[in-house]
Amino acid sequence: MSSAAADVLDRRKFLAGGVGIAAGLGVLGPAAFPTSAPAAVPTGFGHGVASGDPLPDAVVLWTRVTPTDDAVPGSGRGPRVDVTWEVARDADFVDVVRRGVVRTGPARDHTVKVDATGLEPATDYHYRFLLDELTSRTGRARTAPSPSSSPERLRFGVVSCANWQAGWFTSYRHLADRGDLDAVIHLGDYFYEYQPGKYSFGHRNVDVRTHDPLHETVTLSDYRRRHAQYKTDPDLQQLHAAVPFIVTWDDHEVADGNWTGGAFEHQPDAEGPWKRRVRAAHRAYDEWMPVRISGTAVVGDGDRIYRRLQFGQLADLSMLDLRSYRSERVDPGDPAIDDVGRTITGGAQLAWLGGNLATSPCRWKLIGNPVMMSPLMLPPRPKLEEFALAQNVTFTPLKSAEPNTDGWDGYALDRRRLLERMEADGVTDTVFLTGDVHSAWAIDLPSPTTGMPLATELVCPSLTSNNVDDFIGAAPRTVSLSLEAAIQERNPHVRWVDLDDHGFTVLQVTAERVQMDWYAISDRRDPAATCNTLTSWTVAAGDPRLRPVQHPVQA
Repeated sequence: MSSAAADVLDRRKFLAGGVGIAAGLGVLGPAAFPTSAPAAVPTGFGHGVASGDPLPDAVVLWTRVTPTDDAVPGSGRGPRVDVTWEVARDADFVDVVRRGVVRTGPARDHTVKVDATGLEPATDYHYRFLLDELTSRTGRARTAPSPSSSPERLRFGVVSCANWQAGWFTSYRHLADRGDLDAVIHLGDYFYEYQPGKYSFGHRNVDVRTHDPLHETVTLSDYRRRHAQYKTDPDLQQLHAAVPFIVTWDDHEVADGNWTGGAFEHQPDAEGPWKRRVRAAHRAYDEWMPVRISGTAVVGDGDRIYRRLQFGQLADLSMLDLRSYRSERVDPGDPAIDDVGRTITGGAQLAWLGGNLATSPCRWKLIGNPVMMSPLMLPPRPKLEEFALAQNVTFTPLKSAEPNTDGWDGYALDRRRLLERMEADGVTDTVFLTGDVHSAWAIDLPSPTTGMPLATELVCPSLTSNNVDDFIGAAPRTVSLSLEAAIQERNPHVRWVDLDDHGFTVLQVTAERVQMDWYAISDRRDPAATCNTLTSWTVAAGDPRLRPVQHPVQA
């Protein structure tokens, strides 16, 4: 999620009492950063295993090996080694169906990523990696149904915004414990680029856990180390080992508020050329994530992450990239906001998405959408409430009938082009799955021509990143209640909103309906946090109007 410009940072500094913020303004160059050694990980497979992007006959498999004590992430040290990978039908690896060898070394940070092909559709497999006497933990991966099949149901975890410094990733553990998911859809901000004391827990920016390295990530080594740190989280490791991930990036995988030519949090004089930083961030992401970029699991062959996956005749999923091709954000009221050349998707991606929706053979068209699609407006509120909400849905400033310019509201012509094409092509049963805004929403997405519901937008809360009550410093379910009421009064298409809770969602897809269940964790500072159900909403095939339901789907 993007923060506002310097004036908002100044207000955040005031509200935070100055704790950890001066360093967060990015005035120091890399040479002035405090230094630290990469976190020590035992020799072997200490960063876990992962799978991703399941196809009917293939799945991406990933790990990172530490062959020697000095081969720590981002160091550029350590020998080149040959790592064996195996895929079996059983957890004991008696019935091995695929096996191969991958050479890795410091040039790719000792990561291993392979596309395991020749698999059967809709099948559970076990996989592992071996180096000499060292063996990784065993992971489970499930392939997608065949394109001609009609699966009874699909079930996905849907998550976003995991800030290491703001809390523990217990939501990942609760998802892993379910045992009923086909995949996890991660909508971005898989990690955060900030230094310690910046954008951490609550309005005083307290670090629940401290980032490594001890400065904002800028170089390739920095991004590798930050990826590596997140991959040591035990709950994240458990979920990666349990189920494939389908991921896209938002802004924090590179820098806060990024667009095609820069970012709020990038200072070229101190941090070097923007394109160099993007190349470093995308390279590390390609190395460390179980994702096909530019259509392959080969590291370094491109940076196109938007792609489409199909799950039988039941659903397909278009994962978007809403950072790499977007125009620079402008403030509400700026005449440039209506410039016909402004874009959030880029022309090629917008045409690709429209074509996917128009030609899909599936009942449900799911869209992995990193930032808010729905139009949102809010009447004036007290200054503190305006500030807090601006950190989430980025109204800057909040005034009557002014939009969130970091989301599709700031690129309304692209949104109108897409929705009008959907209407013209008769596209139905479309669900936008959204992250970024650190809050939970269920929305009837209105047509730009008739105002009637055209599609559905379901927004997951943040895993740990601050929300409205956190920025204000208020007790949960206090100040936010009046804000939620104001939002729904001004925006009747918003059927439900929760600005306070952190957690995760579970999406079930059947031929008859899509249902999302929202879950909240008890305390993100507690590594043993419990979870409870917040609400459940469903949309029926052929009718884009959301309806509440009493019970979540059962694992």
